Amino acid sequence: MANLDPREWLLTNGLGSFASGTVSDVRTRTYHGWLFAATSPPSGRTLLLSHLEASLEVSKGVVALGTNIWGSGEIKPTGYELLRSFDINPVPKWIWGEDNWQLSRQLLMPYGWEGSKENRVTPLHLSHRILIHYRYDGVETAILKLRLLICDRDFHHQQKAAGLQFSQLLGQQQVCLQAIASGNFGKPWYLRWTQGKYQADAFWYWNYILPEETRRGLSDYEDLYSPGYLTVTLQPGDAVTLEARLGFPDPQQSLLVPESFTEAVEAEQERLCQIFGCSKTANRDWRLLRSKKAGEQKEKENLILPVSSQSLIWQHLLKASDQFIVYRADIAGPTLIAGYHWFNDRGRDALIALPGLALVTQRYELAKGLLQTFGRYCRHGLIPNNFPDVDSEPYYNSIDAALWWIETLGLYLEATQDWEFLTEQFPVVQQIHKAFVGGTRYNIQVDATDGLVGWYARGVALTWMDAVVNGQPVTPRHGKPVEINALWYSALCWMSQWAKRLSQMPVDDAARLAKQAQRYEQQAQQVKVSLQKFWNPMLGYLYDTIEPDDRRNSQIRPNAILALSLYHCGFSQQQGHQVLDLATYRLLTPYGLRSLDLIDPEYVGKYIGMPHDRDRAYHQGTVWSWLIGPFTRAWQRFYPKEPLPFSWQPLLDHFLANACLGSISEIFDGDPPHTPRGAIAQAWSVAEVMRHIHEF
Repeated sequence: MANLDPREWLLTNGLGSFASGTVSDVRTRTYHGWLFAATSPPSGRTLLLSHLEASLEVSKGVVALGTNIWGSGEIKPTGYELLRSFDINPVPKWIWGEDNWQLSRQLLMPYGWEGSKENRVTPLHLSHRILIHYRYDGVETAILKLRLLICDRDFHHQQKAAGLQFSQLLGQQQVCLQAIASGNFGKPWYLRWTQGKYQADAFWYWNYILPEETRRGLSDYEDLYSPGYLTVTLQPGDAVTLEARLGFPDPQQSLLVPESFTEAVEAEQERLCQIFGCSKTANRDWRLLRSKKAGEQKEKENLILPVSSQSLIWQHLLKASDQFIVYRADIAGPTLIAGYHWFNDRGRDALIALPGLALVTQRYELAKGLLQTFGRYCRHGLIPNNFPDVDSEPYYNSIDAALWWIETLGLYLEATQDWEFLTEQFPVVQQIHKAFVGGTRYNIQVDATDGLVGWYARGVALTWMDAVVNGQPVTPRHGKPVEINALWYSALCWMSQWAKRLSQMPVDDAARLAKQAQRYEQQAQQVKVSLQKFWNPMLGYLYDTIEPDDRRNSQIRPNAILALSLYHCGFSQQQGHQVLDLATYRLLTPYGLRSLDLIDPEYVGKYIGMPHDRDRAYHQGTVWSWLIGPFTRAWQRFYPKEPLPFSWQPLLDHFLANACLGSISEIFDGDPPHTPRGAIAQAWSVAEVMRHIHEF
């Protein structure tokens, strides 16, 4: 397997559906396939089309172009050996070939919904589909054979042959497919094509092995069903386009023609250009960008790129950012996928990512819609951290999502001056304040003696360090966490500012709002004084948590950096300098901040092994790339005239050429060489780079 290129690609459709695989075209994960359809957007993701196994018959014989790894460990066929090139932009494109022939394949997942505004869509216009385009060039006629490999399974699980059947109904240049298990019918979908002859030829392929799942200590093999194959005779220069689509065929839909693929690519480029105001010429070969690196210069340890390269990187970051913005069916509005492949929308992640994905990009209607979405779900003063499938209750297992909502609302208002929206949302702000002061779930409550927020509940982890193993939080952080109270201080400052502004507007309760503004200001001053309880003069750092029995946790974690990075900061210049100096030495890496000091006895340097091993490492030294944003903001606040103590180059190299091409991984190993781990594309990782990279 040493010669297989494991780097990955990702396509999305704005509904939660996705397609993904590897550069070498071998499936190595449960999450690799060509049509994962979000049947209850953005949830209910179901794999329908795994892939098409291609072979090409030329005068020398039949050439198999697929690559599979079997349970025996054998790799067969070995189509990757004929793979000449792979490009990611504007869409994934593979080229196989020998001296006298060449076959290319491109994939595109068209955007799945339409609407007049970014925060309102028309459900009737939802579609889940993928387009596949083959083009043949050679000196003789060739015969392309495409065998369908299909599924009907949840995206987290593998398919097994036992007890599963598929029906197929052949029509004119299309076949409709549906699974049947224990008398229950699966999701109907169909495949259609521009030319070729379909032959039903049904049987199972057993025991594909998925080596990435083996490494992750999870179930690692599955069976795929083939209902038949398509045979296409191709003259040099000929092409064939196919479309796989959720649902039953619509007799009124337009015919699929060879030009359909090119038109769909142009439509997607036009959609992105309308959103971001970019030029279509930005969609150039990424190799152009990489070839320019010899001419790149560094100034003050920050990456300085030629203007053309800067523009190209920015265009690709914009494209990456759009993959996380999705439609949620049960509210008919926008939400934000935390990461691919396996995350759903999450409150904390979305709110931290929103400034980079929506404010920096000036997608203000989108930002407004996202804030409305999460504000609408506020219960007991809490914002949900996890959204389940349709018709299920959200999970209110976060102490900080509500505080991040206030912080992000403040950033939105600073960017837009949308005071009418403040008037609409201020009751949610008041609800959060009342719940925190009076007490809410998990014993979350402000301590009347010092004004700080504390919490205590067994078996749960409510901060962003939320890994739980065998019912026990790995980093419980009960009591008063430092970044929670920094968020609380910033929230009180925002609330005082807003109440004062609203009191000066033509409203009925102006006098009450003016008094509230004074009360919020008094609380903020009390909290600012009490934040000094977190100062550890021996280390010159902030205690991570003041525990319920008033003990201080002195572990060096990045939560101190979060506390320094918020819009309103309650710590002194000298304290900021000392915290940043120590964090630079102990936590900073080229890809983000470690979650724990590398010399701490509890430090775990590699995120590997079984699920419980990885969960124990998740916040015990693992590098989180999103933390590069808070570090940058803290540095700019306390060292405004000093260059950043890191280069953006490694993260940009990762974005352009490693792991998931065109996105940024969730986490990296704490130990060098800082191997990327976790989700291959993470919203807040991309967002925090976008929030600052344009400055350099």
